[in-house]
Amino acid sequence: MAYDADLAQRISALLKNKKNFTRKEMFGGVGYLLNGNMCVGVHKHDLIVRFNPQQTEEFMKKQRVKPFDITGRPMKGWLLVDGGASGKELAEWLDIATSFVKSLPQKK
Repeated sequence: MAYDADLAQRISALLKNKKNFTRKEMFGGVGYLLNGNMCVGVHKHDLIVRFNPQQTEEFMKKQRVKPFDITGRPMKGWLLVDGGASGKELAEWLDIATSFVKSLPQKK
């Protein structure tokens, strides 16, 4: 199944003036990397969000959220958000992911 190109476009528009982001086709979807680290992406119709794993319990209580589990094993520090999220909600998730990924060492 192809990924949601409309969601990818919405993400691209929010990130277009941000520095050090790159877009990369991967895992049957698209990923957005910050300083070489995966930050957010699109898997089918969902937004992929990377975050501090210590916030898992807090974020899993939110609406439209489920574990990032495409292999039968949920990935720690990653979740899927329903791609129909509003523009404000999408921007908030991008801010969460960006804040966390900025704390990671830059990949070369």
